[in-house]
Amino acid sequence: MIVDQDAWFDDAAGPLVRPYAVTGGRTRADTHGLDLITLVVAVREPAGDLEPESLRILRVCQAPMSVVEVAAHVNLPLQVVKVLLSDLITQNLMIYRSAGPSAEAPSPQILQAVLDGIRKL
Repeated sequence: MIVDQDAWFDDAAGPLVRPYAVTGGRTRADTHGLDLITLVVAVREPAGDLEPESLRILRVCQAPMSVVEVAAHVNLPLQVVKVLLSDLITQNLMIYRSAGPSAEAPSPQILQAVLDGIRKL
C-alpha cells in the first residue's frame, strides 16, 4: 500500500512553526520602543538572505503602516512582529516613526472646554 507522505498536512491546521522559533526564541528584542501605532516602512531591498516572515513584512510595508496593521497583514502574533521589525530596522531595511511625547500638558481651560462639550452631548 502506498501512503501519501503529505496527506497529514491541512491548511486549517495553522502554522507548523511556533512563533518563538521564528524569532530564535527571543520574545523581547524591541530595542526601538515600537508600540502599536508606530509607523514603519521598508526603505530598500534586502542584501542577503532573510527568513520568509521577514520578507513578507518587507513586502507588506511598501507604504507606511502601523505595527499592529503589519501583524494583521502577515498573520503573526504582535510580539513576534515587533521582534522581526526591530531586526529589520537594525539592518537598515526599514525606518520607523513613533509618536513623540507631548511637550506640554493641555491647559486646564482646554480640558474644561472638552468636559463641557461632552456634558452637552
